[in-house]
Amino acid sequence: MKAVHFGAGNIGRGFVGLLLHEAGYEVVFADVNAELIEALDAAESYDVHLVGDDAETKTVTGFRAINSATAEDALVAEIATADVVTTAVGPRILRFVAPVIARGLAARAADAPRLAVMACENAIGATDLLAAELMDGLPDDDTREELAARAVFANTAVDRIVPAQAPDAGIDVTVETFYEWVVDRSPFNGNVPPIPGAHFVDSLGPYIERKLFTVNTGHATVAYTGFLAGATIISEAIGIPSVLEATEAALAETSAALSAKHGLDPEELAAYRAKILNRFRNPYLVDEVIRVGREPLRKLGRNDRFVGPAADYVQYVGGIPEALIAAIGAALRFDVPEDTQSVEFQQLLRRADPEDIVDEVMGVTRGEALFEPLVAVVRAAEY
Repeated sequence: MKAVHFGAGNIGRGFVGLLLHEAGYEVVFADVNAELIEALDAAESYDVHLVGDDAETKTVTGFRAINSATAEDALVAEIATADVVTTAVGPRILRFVAPVIARGLAARAADAPRLAVMACENAIGATDLLAAELMDGLPDDDTREELAARAVFANTAVDRIVPAQAPDAGIDVTVETFYEWVVDRSPFNGNVPPIPGAHFVDSLGPYIERKLFTVNTGHATVAYTGFLAGATIISEAIGIPSVLEATEAALAETSAALSAKHGLDPEELAAYRAKILNRFRNPYLVDEVIRVGREPLRKLGRNDRFVGPAADYVQYVGGIPEALIAAIGAALRFDVPEDTQSVEFQQLLRRADPEDIVDEVMGVTRGEALFEPLVAVVRAAEY
């Protein structure tokens, strides 16, 4: 069995690539980072260090690496004979990955099994986005129909904290022991790919939102409130009472929205929240507040970790989610010169009207219940 994985970074090597290797796949990493690809190509193995409870080191072997910027034809040939294609490149990069996957699908033999395509990104419906980008790039409906018949596109929900790595780590990766890879079973019609580390479910939506609106919302809340409190490391930040209180309050609101929207059990959600907070306390994960908080413009989008659950709270619970609004206020004050989006956002806050920021950045329009509370918190953050 063979899997082609786009994105040979820390998540690709330390999470998806590891689980595919353990499932028995020969993993072909594809990336545009020439230095990383050369290092992988020259190595016979790399180690994944799992830190936390039941810490251990796992060794990955039997992989290959291709520079997707300079060896696209070779990558197309790999996709043409692969069983699985996965990504961990970031949602915004999927549009650049889609054309080469389309070429690989076109090159597959007519009698080849359908290719399982799964985008493992921190986004709702990432595989749908990848499929749409792929189909939009094709010349006509006949070609779209032909290539669609050669693939199975399945959405996923992924969860594993992969902190910034030590400068001398090389291609080895340190990750937390906990992970979750949940895949929508329904597109496979009973023929799911053999990946024991993945959990196939009939309804993925609740899992995606539970993860995004608990893990990602909580992580970002700790980062932004911890940044304002002067913390540099996530495990340090969550030890600050005000940061923990703000995070617990925000996650109580996201859980209320998840329960009301999806019928998830409140007690199970409370246990899940407690598990997530304990993960943030892991002293072996030296995860910088600045790394977790980077790209605030994206994280304040309509369907992302703050505004998404806030809108659900208004719709399904009723009232205004004050703790999530406060967390957004902290994000607005994330002023980090090393982060391009942070710099861009701070400039925007200085020159744009609060109403425009709420509309254009957060996707909340005038007349929605969230509009005025968000305008107020943006106005309070203005310089």
